[in-house]
Amino acid sequence: MTAPVALVTGANRGIGMEVARQLAGRGHQVAICARNAADAEAAALAIGAGTAGFVLDITDPVSVDAAVAAVVAHFGRLDVVVNNAGGHYDDGATISRVTDEDLRDALEINTFGALRVTRAAIPHLRASGHGRVVNVSSRSGTFSATWGDAPAYAVSKAALNMVTLLLAKELAGEQDGDGILVNACCPG
Repeated sequence: MTAPVALVTGANRGIGMEVARQLAGRGHQVAICARNAADAEAAALAIGAGTAGFVLDITDPVSVDAAVAAVVAHFGRLDVVVNNAGGHYDDGATISRVTDEDLRDALEINTFGALRVTRAAIPHLRASGHGRVVNVSSRSGTFSATWGDAPAYAVSKAALNMVTLLLAKELAGEQDGDGILVNACCPG
């Protein structure tokens, strides 16, 4: 069997790079995705064999579609997506004072970005016969964490958690029978 192929967003540093390193160390071929080519290529070079860098901006549908197509063209398949890219931590705001712009930006980055990448990957994950999606969320997106010091971020991660649950139900087979497993993790 060919080594499984994983696409990791935001894989040029931090958690994403370590996830990519761990996957490569366990025999996966890894698509190191970042917003610019130099960062993606540098991370792929640092991790080593079985990796390749790709430009992927999760906020740009054209970039997402092109990156997923490029990953499949390069590796011949796609088995795993790790939606790690995210951000927009609005530290110090309160929900009554957060701006619409900040809330939209956080949702675009942390929720729509992961959903956009997953949607583009679904046909390839179906074809693999054992597709996996992992969304990197946050404790800030849970109902037990309501301290509210970063409300736009918290709302976007709570929305990501619901997207994860709905995708898990849909893609695991309860509706379509695809057998794609979808989960979220909350590091830290």
